[in-house]
Amino acid sequence: MFQKVFVPFTMVFLGILIILGIFLTQTDLERTSIIKIVLIIGIIGIGLIAFESNRIAKVIALPLEELSMGIQRVGLGDDNQRILSDDQGTLGNLMRSFNRMTERLEDKVSKLEEDRQQLRTILSGMVEGVVALDANQRVLFVNDRALILLDLQSHALEGKRLWELVRNREMMDLVEEALRQPEPKRTELTFATSGNRSLTLHAARLPGNPTRGAVLVLHDTTELRRLERLRQEFVANVSHELKTPLAVIKVCAETLLDGAVEDCENRMRFLEQILEQSERLNNLIMDLLSIARIEAETELFDFIWVPVREVVEQCVNRHRDRAMQRSISMNAFPMEGSLHPDQDLECLVDEEAFVQILDNLVDNAVKYTPEHGVINVQWGLENKYVIIQVLDNGIGIPEADLPRIFERFYRVDKARSREVGGTGLGLSIVKHLVQAMKGSISANSQVGKGTTFTVRLPYAKD
Repeated sequence: MFQKVFVPFTMVFLGILIILGIFLTQTDLERTSIIKIVLIIGIIGIGLIAFESNRIAKVIALPLEELSMGIQRVGLGDDNQRILSDDQGTLGNLMRSFNRMTERLEDKVSKLEEDRQQLRTILSGMVEGVVALDANQRVLFVNDRALILLDLQSHALEGKRLWELVRNREMMDLVEEALRQPEPKRTELTFATSGNRSLTLHAARLPGNPTRGAVLVLHDTTELRRLERLRQEFVANVSHELKTPLAVIKVCAETLLDGAVEDCENRMRFLEQILEQSERLNNLIMDLLSIARIEAETELFDFIWVPVREVVEQCVNRHRDRAMQRSISMNAFPMEGSLHPDQDLECLVDEEAFVQILDNLVDNAVKYTPEHGVINVQWGLENKYVIIQVLDNGIGIPEADLPRIFERFYRVDKARSREVGGTGLGLSIVKHLVQAMKGSISANSQVGKGTTFTVRLPYAKD
């Protein structure tokens, strides 16, 4: 472009020099004419130079202006900017360098956005709640799990301060402490607004000086705390159940050692007490081992076709003598309206587990049915399930206690339960065995009118 201006300028200058040489060799009249010609040529040359300079300036200025606008748009976040130029000189190289720069910038921004979306997807899929805050405790990000744990609405959260969304003083104090100190902080919280949910909160400051914010990670420990309470209750119950028979055995043994062994009239009574309490301890230990094996899924089941009528009648006969001692009537018969002839109704179960379920339910009915009561055991087929029901007209179970009767060591009447010799594990074992065979058990009761236990086991036979 410089050459386009330089060439006409040189030509005009050379022309002036030639005319000037001629001018010096001419007369005054001729010199006047030459001066006029020089002036005309100079004016024309200057005009040509000005015109060419203006044209070239426009050629340079327009791309530069376009480049400037492109840079401004890139600065505002528009990475899809390209400048077309056919110039093969320095300005063209500048334009092409700008285009390459914007392409690389667009690729990097695209990769960063992809990584950002991937990170959000990972955080959204976590079982832990995650909340990101800036230095002023404004919310930057909340994953779906945190919304549930903190009982928050899913819209318009970003930009709000945390204390506007969560009203928990312990949490606010922990966040403020985490923003001040580089070490991560941890605490356990209870949120009454979320159904007394227990949470473990970890707070860590983001790197940078001054601090850029903090990340909160929330673990739901509600179920863990519930299981811990159950474990403590279980240990306490087992300790109590073991302590009572051991205390009786210890007292009887000490009494015998102190001379009662020579008392022919009373020593048999002490020995019977030792034997009875030893049997109680043995039953308790066996029941605990049964539950442990079932819960650990180490109990091996041998599923075979078992005739329901035969097993039920054998169970009733085993308990009939004990029931007759209290004038309790026991009956076994098929359910009315059964969808299957009871003579050949079979159930695909583990026979030993099936017998244990029936024995526990019938034994429980005998224990809590008063004298001259009635116990009925019936069976049938309903909606592809074998149904076994144990009904009694005993003392019944209060409605408030029904949801908990299958818990280990739970007793409605603790004094009566220990009086009749129960370990408090029978119904819990029944529930675990039924569930292990893909069945279910339920209870229906009215105080003073009796209780009905219903066992449903899958009927796999076509």
